[in-house]
Amino acid sequence: MSLTYFWVFIFLLSAGMPIVFALLIGPGVSLLVDDQEMFFTALLSRLYNGIDSFPLMAVPFFILAGELMNAGGITRSIVHFSQAMIGHFRGGLAQMNILSSVLFAGLSGSAVADTSALGKMLIPAMEQNGYSRRFAAAVTAASSVIGPIIPPSGIMILYAFIMNVSVGGLFAAGIVPGVLICIGLMLVTRHLAKTRNYPVAAEKATWSERGAVLRRTILPLLTPVILLGGILLGVFTPTEAAAVAAFYAFLISVLITRSLGWEQLPRVFVNATVQSGVILLLVGAAVTFAWIITVSGMAEIIAGGMTGLTDNVYLLLFLVNIFLFVVGMFLDAGPAILILGPVLAPIFLDLGIDPLHFAVVMCVNVTVGLATPPMGLVLFVAASVSGERAEKIAWEMLPFLAVEVVVIFLITYFPALTLTVPRWLGFV
Repeated sequence: MSLTYFWVFIFLLSAGMPIVFALLIGPGVSLLVDDQEMFFTALLSRLYNGIDSFPLMAVPFFILAGELMNAGGITRSIVHFSQAMIGHFRGGLAQMNILSSVLFAGLSGSAVADTSALGKMLIPAMEQNGYSRRFAAAVTAASSVIGPIIPPSGIMILYAFIMNVSVGGLFAAGIVPGVLICIGLMLVTRHLAKTRNYPVAAEKATWSERGAVLRRTILPLLTPVILLGGILLGVFTPTEAAAVAAFYAFLISVLITRSLGWEQLPRVFVNATVQSGVILLLVGAAVTFAWIITVSGMAEIIAGGMTGLTDNVYLLLFLVNIFLFVVGMFLDAGPAILILGPVLAPIFLDLGIDPLHFAVVMCVNVTVGLATPPMGLVLFVAASVSGERAEKIAWEMLPFLAVEVVVIFLITYFPALTLTVPRWLGFV
């Protein structure tokens, strides 16, 4: 089979066609050109089978949980908790933004949801307190990439599905990289706050005030504890954990705090359904495209090209990091995982790289790409929320992106950073 499908895909993508259609039309045109119409049935079968998967049911449930918590005002309570903890530091609102992203990551696992939900609240507040709007948007976008790294993570569920890796192990492997990015962003923010003389957000809260805020926030903060604890103790599978997360979010928002009314539920379910439909259709199209890549022999061509450059595994890891970072500038994280995972992972597994180690390296790479120009989705969401131009936000983000790149190379060359927690928990 020729590589016509690849060039058609690149052309359609460059022309602005939605990626899901480009992924399907490329192989279809290629089969026509190569006079292999008999494979059309197999193409459609792959599209259906790519969606017909029990583990993928986790995706719509996690999306529903995020929508319920966001609509129920839980995002606001997380921000209040962050303010009580660290709002008294110089640059406290920016630090609050980062800590809120870490806490929000344990609820939604979505960088876009993080940017949208927290950005609408914190960007105007930061501007009113003396920060430039572009800096506020930059902090929001840069910290939101923690969302798909700290569990639960939709990106990791997709990788685990496509590459048959343990979801629980991948969740555990993402904890340390997420914490490292958080610490790095906070250190950069602290330096910039001193240099630019950013204000203190609030007076230091007393321990009784912190306790009161914690009591109001404890239920949503328990979400990642319940999910990871249930998975690791074998109480439920990762897919079942997603359903538990959605039910728990419903329980908190509708029945306990009553911050979400019954009349608002239809809109929440519709939003979650639309988002889930888009993602699942994309998964089916990407699985189809990955099958064509395998049948055409393109995977072997890429593998041969990379190993032909050098047989030094450290140099190959450096090259794949650069490649994935560039890919992330143009391709959304989900499609990048689904298309490139089956191509790149076998190369490094054959070289002795642990499957969980490479999985985290790839997931963090493409996730950081969400905040990089020219096509970073998070960057454009931050621009939309803040009203600033995307290129101005990108320029302000450079110190934060530098931190995230350093973390990528740290987890690449020091596997213990990603594998220690999964090893403790018995996944390695």
